[in-house]
Amino acid sequence: MGMVVALGRVSPDEAWVVLKEVSQHTNIKLRNVADMILIWGRTGEMPADIRAELEDALDRHGPTGIP
Repeated sequence: MGMVVALGRVSPDEAWVVLKEVSQHTNIKLRNVADMILIWGRTGEMPADIRAELEDALDRHGPTGIP
């Protein structure tokens, strides 16, 4: 959640909702989505479909998109 809070400039509660939505919309377990976000923070690599869904969720819940 910390990565989502920092990158998406959302509250922790909003970050939780974002993670849940990405998980539900991609049919990937929430813990796996969270792992992918952490790996993305370290390596800059994330599957395109997960990144797109994360951007969409942050657009719905936060003031900014992903850099």
